[in-house]
Parts: sequence; C-alpha cells; structure tokens
Amino acid sequence: MKIAYTISGLYNSGGMENILIQKANYLADVLGYDVTIITTDQKNRGTFFDLSDKVKIVDLAINYCDGLSSKFWLLKKICLIRKHRKRLASRLISEKYDIVISLMAFDFTFLCKIKDGSRKILEYHFAKYSKVHATKNNLKKLIQKKRADNWNNIVSCYDKFIVLTEEDKRLWGNLNNIEVIPNFIKKLPGKSAELKNKRVLSVGRADYQKGFDMLIDAWEIVSKERPDWKLTIVGGGDKTYLENQIKNLNLTNTVELLPPNPKIEEEYLKSSIYVLSSRYEGLPLVLIEAMSYGLPIVAFGCQCGPKDILKASFSSIVECGNVVLLAQAILTWINSEEKRIEASKAALAEAGNYNIEQVMSQWDALFNSQNNEQG
Repeated sequence: MKIAYTISGLYNSGGMENILIQKANYLADVLGYDVTIITTDQKNRGTFFDLSDKVKIVDLAINYCDGLSSKFWLLKKICLIRKHRKRLASRLISEKYDIVISLMAFDFTFLCKIKDGSRKILEYHFAKYSKVHATKNNLKKLIQKKRADNWNNIVSCYDKFIVLTEEDKRLWGNLNNIEVIPNFIKKLPGKSAELKNKRVLSVGRADYQKGFDMLIDAWEIVSKERPDWKLTIVGGGDKTYLENQIKNLNLTNTVELLPPNPKIEEEYLKSSIYVLSSRYEGLPLVLIEAMSYGLPIVAFGCQCGPKDILKASFSSIVECGNVVLLAQAILTWINSEEKRIEASKAALAEAGNYNIEQVMSQWDALFNSQNNEQG
C-alpha cells in the first residue's frame, strides 16, 4: 500500500515528529508499506530522529517559517498557501497514493479537497482546546475557542479524523468520522524502580503548560510533613522563575531542577512516585513511560490524557489546579510503601497496552479498511 504523511518538517525534537518517524519506520520496515513523508519547511536539514532508508522524504520548499516575523505575514501566508496547494496537488496526482495523512499542519484546510483519488486522514497530536488553555488572556481564550469550534467544519470533510484520547473525542462532538488511536512507547524497558528512594519525579520542559509552579507550591505542603523526601524536576527551558519560587519558599534542600537527561531511564529508576502537574496535555507519553518503570502516579485531571491513561489501581487523579489536593495525594503515596509496591504491578501491566506493536496494528487495520473502501 502506498501512503504519504504531510508535516511541516522533521528537523525538530518534538514528540509529534518522534512519533511520526517511529510510525513511518514501522510501517515500512515491519509491515512493508511504501511510505513517503511530504514536508514544507525541511530545507535539506537532516531528521532529528533516525529515519529508515525505506522511508522517502519529499520537501515542497514552501518555507512558511521564513516569514513569521514579517509585518506582511498574513498576506505572505495567503500566497504561500496557494503555492502549497498547487505543489501538493501536483505531487499527489502524479504519485497516486492510496492514503494521505495530514498531521494538521498548514495543509489541513485544503488537503481533503484535493481530487487525487486517495483517502484522506487527519490526525491531531494535541487536544481540541489546547490553545485555549495555553493563554492567560480571556479575550484570546474566547477567540481560540471559537476557532477550535470552527475546525469541526473542516475535519468533518476527511475520511477519518484520529485523536489521541476518548476524552478529546467527546470534546469534538458528534463527528461521524472520528476515531481514537493513542500514541505508544517503542518498547517496555524490562526493569522497574525499586520504589525505596525518597524521591518524587516530574519530567518536562519548564513552561506554563507543565504547571511546575503549582507542583512546587504543592511541595511546600508535602515538605512540611515529610522533609526527608525530595522532589526532582527534569527538563529543559528557562527555569529562572522556578528557581526563584524554590528560593522564596525555602525549598532549596528538598527540590532539585535537573537538565534533560538523554538516559532518562536513570531518573525513573531512582524515583518512587511520578507527578504530572500539567494545565493541559494531548496525550502525555511521559505518564506511559513512568508506568512502564512501575511508578505510582499522581496527576491533575487536566484535558486531555490522564483520565484515559490512568487507573485507580496505580494512580491518583485530582482536580486540575488544586494544589492542596495534589499535595495530599502525593503524601498518601509517600506514606505507604506497601501501596506503592502493589501499584507498581498494575502500572506495568497497563503500560503494556501502549506498546508499538499493539498501537500500530490499529493503524494497519484502519489503513486496510480505508483502502478497501477506496477499491
């Protein structure tokens, strides 16, 4: 079967790019698909993640990103979209792909209208209202919500629309073409944390989304009752605001901020509890990674992901933004080593549902069903 993915580029280290390359590699190397990734802004740069020699890359050289700082950006964008549509249509018509999948980049408004004979699939790696949650400005929130609601008219034109969670699926309403296929982890590590170290872990970039400011506020409460435990936050980004918060709350002895660790499994194995304090997510793979190392989890019930992934047998989900409840849940797991050990088994078992073989079998079934409908 001949399929093509469309995306801006593959040079970034983002989760969406990582998942796409793993999918493409699996489809080509394991399932024997003919796979092409069509980009707009690759500019002869290499892929950040390793791409199979069997997967082809075609760059349309639209280069949207070149004009982002221009005061004439909107006018330039209109011209670029016209060029993009023309070049993409020419490629699809000449190559005669069976299925074309957009990752909801610049082409998602017009890909489904190109008459090349292929089935069109749209997949979204965030959640419907992610951009609403990402802004603190109430007017911008209203604008982003209106924009997201208007997307329904576009996504309904696709043969299939794939989202990551059942929670997000409900937010999109009664779409006839919507299905849920989660992301995956490449392989289970085969070893788990001993859960004896007095260490709570959180991983992610230091930004508004990840809510580390709220986690540190919660840790002030935890630390008063259990000063023998330490909170470790691992990740990149500008941490100045977090460093100041830690200093102001007199938590320098119990909170540490570490840079990204290429050997992240070391951080999981040295920890006994994982905490997700995000204000919003798409589907946080970091939770599945933590589960695969047998860590009990405490999480805010943010949109979207935690409510789909986590089970009561190995986790606690609390009201999003409620620092006191987050602290209480952390303390509950800290105060019971027996509970942590029992939860570890359940977490490991649940993580198995997100292995690459199981998730990619869902994509294989979807592609075959779409190809049969096309025929």
